[in-house]
Amino acid sequence: MKKAQIKRILPPVFQTAVRAGNPLFAILDVMETMHAPVESALDRLDITFDPHRAPDAFVPYLASWVDLEVLLDVARTPGAASTPSLSTGLGRLRELTAAAVTLSQWRGTRKGLCLFLETATGMTGFEVDERVVGVDGKIRPFHLRITAPKELAEHRILIERIVELEKPAYVTYELRFGSRQDQPAAS
Repeated sequence: MKKAQIKRILPPVFQTAVRAGNPLFAILDVMETMHAPVESALDRLDITFDPHRAPDAFVPYLASWVDLEVLLDVARTPGAASTPSLSTGLGRLRELTAAAVTLSQWRGTRKGLCLFLETATGMTGFEVDERVVGVDGKIRPFHLRITAPKELAEHRILIERIVELEKPAYVTYELRFGSRQDQPAAS
C-alpha cells in the first residue's frame, strides 16, 4: 500500500496533518515499507499454491494437503533439519500433487494404481494381474501380482507404500520387478 492510499484511509484530521518532513509523514513511509513484503507475497500467491511453481521447500507441505505425506521419507539425521522427500525426486512429487484430483477419481482400480505408480516414478510398464493362479492351480481371490520395471527396484519402499495406499483394504498383493517374461511360471 502506498503512502497516498494509506493517507486516504486515515481520519480527516490526520489527513490534513500529513506534510512532508513531519513525523506523521515519516510514519506513513514506515507503513508503506512494512506493507511491501506482504504485498509482494500476495502478488505471487498463485505461484505458492501451484505445485509446479511453488518453492521447493513448500512442495511437501502442498503434498500433505492432498494426503500424499505417507509417501514421503524424512531424513533422520540428528541435529539436522529434516525435509520430507520422495525417493524419485521433487519433480515427481510436484507431478503427484498436481495429479491428486485425477488420481483420487480412480482410487481402488487397476487403472488408478497404474496411473499413480507411473506418475510417482515417471516410468511406464507396470502390470497389474488380478487373476493370479496359486500353487493349487486355482485363481487366488482378492490377490494382485504387480510387476514393476526392474529399473525401479531401488524404489521398492515407495512402490509398496503406493500399493498399500491405493489397493482395496481386503486385497493382498505381491510385488515383482522385471517383466512378465522374466518371472517364473506359477506351479
